[in-house]
Amino acid sequence: MFGTAVIVFREVLEAGIIVGIVAAATRDVPGRSNWIGAGLLLGLLGSALVAGSTSEISELANGIGQELFNALILGIAVLMLAWHSIWMASHGKELATNARNVGNAIRDGASECSVLLAVVGIAVLREGSETVLFLYGIATSDQVGTSALLLGGIIGTLAGIAVGYALYKGLLRIPMRWFFSATSTLVLLLAAGMASQAARYLIQADLIPALITPVWNTAAVLPEKSILGMILHSLIGYDARPSGMQLVFYMATVIVITAGMKWVNQSSSYKIH
Repeated sequence: MFGTAVIVFREVLEAGIIVGIVAAATRDVPGRSNWIGAGLLLGLLGSALVAGSTSEISELANGIGQELFNALILGIAVLMLAWHSIWMASHGKELATNARNVGNAIRDGASECSVLLAVVGIAVLREGSETVLFLYGIATSDQVGTSALLLGGIIGTLAGIAVGYALYKGLLRIPMRWFFSATSTLVLLLAAGMASQAARYLIQADLIPALITPVWNTAAVLPEKSILGMILHSLIGYDARPSGMQLVFYMATVIVITAGMKWVNQSSSYKIH
């Protein structure tokens, strides 16, 4: 039961952190609650579909279907978070300056809200799908009974939601002059961490080389399965034993998104002048 609770807690926590950061970062975007709610619903529906086809996914592509599926979902999430970061770079200051009078930014916000639906939906789909696949593996190996599996899942879900909500409330207490910088940084690191995880799945599927494995090993100091390790893994993509290719994906994502944000900022400043 404890192992099941930890698995579910980790996956729910990752989804909760993503939803919490995105919700906090767009707290002044009109209608964002409806889009986030719709994303949650679609993500849960997608997870239900995955639950009904776990055997097919696991056996897909000569047994590497789960790795390919996870890498694909992570890749889409990275693209959505990158777009979110770049959008906030161009509109965040306007929202912070005057949330009630953003003019064209609000009309452009319809585009941002659709991105919110995609980001939240993909986050819930990814973590829900991983949870389903992990629990399917536990159930088929007869490591734990059905009642213990269910109880562990409920405990893990409630704990993950509680920590994610606490993070959201904490972000809302940040002074507005620092708020968008803080949330933009968190979204950037979330995207980079997901890119690193995608690389790990592709390495496991033998589709890309690992380069160096591992680059370092901090498992003895800060295990990924510890509470702090899971939170850092969710927030910034912490990996106790990363490969060289994972670091390449991580840094490339940081560089590309940062460059995009700077380019948008410079374009906005040029238009103003």
